[in-house]
Amino acid sequence: MADITRRFGWRHLRGAPTAHIRHHRAGRLVHDGPGLSFWYRSLTAALSEVPVDDRELAMTFHARTSDFQDVAVQATVTYRISDPGVAAARLDFSIDPDTGVWRGAPLEQLSTLLTETAQQHALDVLARTPLSAALVDGVAAVRERVAAGLAAEPRLPATGIEVVAVRVVALRPEPEVERALRTPAREQIQQEADRATYERRAVAVERERAIAENELASQIELARREEQLVEQRGTNARREAEEHAAADAVRAEAEAARTVRLADAEATRSVRLGEAEARRTVALGEAEARAARELGEARAGAQAAWLRVHADVDVATLHALTGTRLADNLPRIDSVTVSPDVLTGLLSRLGGTAAGERA
Repeated sequence: MADITRRFGWRHLRGAPTAHIRHHRAGRLVHDGPGLSFWYRSLTAALSEVPVDDRELAMTFHARTSDFQDVAVQATVTYRISDPGVAAARLDFSIDPDTGVWRGAPLEQLSTLLTETAQQHALDVLARTPLSAALVDGVAAVRERVAAGLAAEPRLPATGIEVVAVRVVALRPEPEVERALRTPAREQIQQEADRATYERRAVAVERERAIAENELASQIELARREEQLVEQRGTNARREAEEHAAADAVRAEAEAARTVRLADAEATRSVRLGEAEARRTVALGEAEARAARELGEARAGAQAAWLRVHADVDVATLHALTGTRLADNLPRIDSVTVSPDVLTGLLSRLGGTAAGERA
């Protein structure tokens, strides 16, 4: 809508860049173009505003297929007014010079024209298509047919309209039919889901079986390796025992040989020591015998000399010498207690001895 302001009986119009303004005064075109701005008098001005931007027209209509099934078609047509002069001449795009509001409904007329034209071509193609094919390939077929039909429609260029694009959003059957059509698909999808579930389970079971077989094979291989390890350990133990036995035998032989050598050496040393001891004993015996013989001879000589010395000595002197010798051999006596009885007996013995000697 144009922006119109009032100043002292004059009007000022300021258009948008996407709006084509046509100003007639006294039947003569004064201003013509998009985005214009000018002054005018409302009593003498005839204004038209034609939008030149791209516009989207959404449409929904019902059609019937070849098997007498109702479908709802949702489509969108993009169009623009390529010739504003022709459009303003064919449709009422005039605006109020005081408010700038369209006096008619030109866009509704365009919408009706485009909708009926598109609907005619869509109904024509769907009337020869069964429902199943329409639901599968109907969107593309309807879009191509509507685009071709609008491009070939002579009324649109004559009105200054250019179709930019055609889009068919959806083709929908009635809810009951749609539910009935969904049932086999849902069952098939459910069957495929069940089959996929069974396949996953089968794959899982197969994987579990493979895992179990791998574990069993691993256990068997481990047991076999353990058996080999036990055998190898036994072989190693036997080898070690044999080596220890051989080493012990070698050590025993060496010890026996060493013992024999030590025994031989000890025997030889013992024999030598025995011989030396025997020789020493014989020598000692001979020496002792010689010493004893010499000592005996010396003692005999001394005794003979002693006897010869004492042969000429009187008895009293011999008794005195005997007492002296006895005194020398007696232990040391610090004190002697002589009782009267002992003294009397001793004196009696001495007196008897002296009397006998005198007699």
